[in-house]
Amino acid sequence: MTSFVLFPFLLIACSKEPRVPNIPDPEPPKPKEYTFTAAPSWADEFDYDGLPDETKWGYDIGAGGWGNNELQYYTEKRLENAKVGDGVLTLTAIREDYEESDYTSARLVSRGKADFRYGRFEVRAKVPPGVGTWPAVWMLPTDWEYGGWPASGEIDILEHVGYDQDVVHISVHTEAYNHVIGTQKTATKRIENATTDFHLYRVDWTPAYIRGYVDDVQIFSFTNEGGGFRVWPFDKDFHWLINIAVGGNWGGQQGVDEAAFPASMEVDYVRVYDLVEN
Repeated sequence: MTSFVLFPFLLIACSKEPRVPNIPDPEPPKPKEYTFTAAPSWADEFDYDGLPDETKWGYDIGAGGWGNNELQYYTEKRLENAKVGDGVLTLTAIREDYEESDYTSARLVSRGKADFRYGRFEVRAKVPPGVGTWPAVWMLPTDWEYGGWPASGEIDILEHVGYDQDVVHISVHTEAYNHVIGTQKTATKRIENATTDFHLYRVDWTPAYIRGYVDDVQIFSFTNEGGGFRVWPFDKDFHWLINIAVGGNWGGQQGVDEAAFPASMEVDYVRVYDLVEN
């Protein structure tokens, strides 16, 4: 009799358990080394004068740094903040009142003009000195197919904060690995004269790994664990960003030295080499 009484309750209890889809995570790619084409498939050598090439670059425009509490207003097609000449792109952050912000700067993006999935990404650049400067060359997803930041990923090819001069950073951010929860995947390297000499920064992005290099010396590696987009959203299109932020959650941790401005980052070139399937 007891069994007949308990059985319906067991059915009811079981029926209230949430159904979890039995979808296994994808298997990680098998260990494999990739190579890249000898010549770039896309590049900007900055061998012209005037505004950045509008067939390759657009602008993110506005204040605040999209959640980073930055102090600059990013302008559009303003030579004071973004110009090409003498073989380099120069981005300049300026102390000035502009659209209710205390600084202006520029953030170039290749979104919609040059989007990429896998490849070797190189930038030869010289970063500005000064407490409160935060230059970066990085990549974001073009279509945000896995959701907002950090779910769809971020690849940082070069970051430098002025209060820690000559220390450069290469990082990736995902839903599982990001700085908000203290799990970001980052490598740092102290180099000589980051603010006075040009150095080569590079990321090799493949289906199996992302590796980062400074002056052709590897400092960073992140492997596709096969855990789905939460750990590896890097199977979609991404685009370039080049910018100088002022202050912000990271760049402003030790304040902002107004005497450091105007502050400029110079970029000799950016190049993309296609991945070769071996």
